[in-house]
Amino acid sequence: MPMASFSVRNVLISCGFLFAGASAEELMPLTLVKTIPMPGVEGRIDHFALDAKDQRLYVAALGNNTVEVIDLAAGKVIHQITGLKEPQGVVVIPEPHEVVVANGDDGSVRFFDATTWALVKSVDLKGDADNVRYDSARRLVYVGYGDGGIAAIDPTTHTVVATMPLSGHPEAFVLEPTGSRIFVNVPNSHHVAVLDRATTTAVGIWDLAKGYPEYFTASVGRASANFPMAVDEENHRLFIGCRKPACMLVFDTMSNKPVARVDVSGDTDDIFYDAVTKQLYLSCGEGFIDVVAQTDADHYRRTAQIPSASGARTSFWVPENHLLYLAVPHRGSQASAIRCYITRQQ
Repeated sequence: MPMASFSVRNVLISCGFLFAGASAEELMPLTLVKTIPMPGVEGRIDHFALDAKDQRLYVAALGNNTVEVIDLAAGKVIHQITGLKEPQGVVVIPEPHEVVVANGDDGSVRFFDATTWALVKSVDLKGDADNVRYDSARRLVYVGYGDGGIAAIDPTTHTVVATMPLSGHPEAFVLEPTGSRIFVNVPNSHHVAVLDRATTTAVGIWDLAKGYPEYFTASVGRASANFPMAVDEENHRLFIGCRKPACMLVFDTMSNKPVARVDVSGDTDDIFYDAVTKQLYLSCGEGFIDVVAQTDADHYRRTAQIPSASGARTSFWVPENHLLYLAVPHRGSQASAIRCYITRQQ
């Protein structure tokens, strides 16, 4: 969206939000504009997907063994996909119009009709199906699974067409938008694996165990527990969230070298890069959304720690609407919900 056309009020209205009279200047850097309850949802909440066509948000309620279907215009849950086995990753593919759910317990990848939510097909990956990504150019669904692998599934035939082995279970991974590489966090092996989805081969490893003494002293220790990941394609930068110590590493995807480190809040599980504001949003289970500003490709600083909720470590960024959705699990008096935050252009 061009900068001149941005309107906070119009975005809120179009997404079914009540606008309480706050000016755009007050919406810095993220402002909570709506909370959508998820009644009866218990346990851990994992990843999200957006159906842009129908304006529905799909939330993998892992601990509840359901996917919650939220109508964003109505601001409420309108359906539950039940009978799942620890749903972790979810994505909506436009053609065929289906919802893909990866299940950690039984390793199944289940395809549901996005209109009726009827099961279309289940693909068995044998164990721990986790993060899911859709490559619209190749029209393939990529799923991280098991003790170490990325599977490519053809959604028209619902069959596995390729697998790429890894040395350990993959967590977050990103598809290079204009290239053919896949960057994969493999925390148990303390590295980032680089795969080529054109040749389905491994092409590199970025070894976090090297220590990178320019960013980590002996007293701090080496970066590990690398779970979330995001990419800035224009500047060739990859952002890697680590839990030990709690930090974000920035790698140059051309030189394969780290260029920056930023301390962040604990227990992060999702990172998103906002190309418009040049900011990163990290949802952290410690109870904060961290905002990190990008001064230039090699320089970053944390500008805000926005209090959120205990265990709220997964989120979903919708750049077209400038909205960040945060999953809040039920803990004591803290109700299960999706919180919706809006940002504005700088």
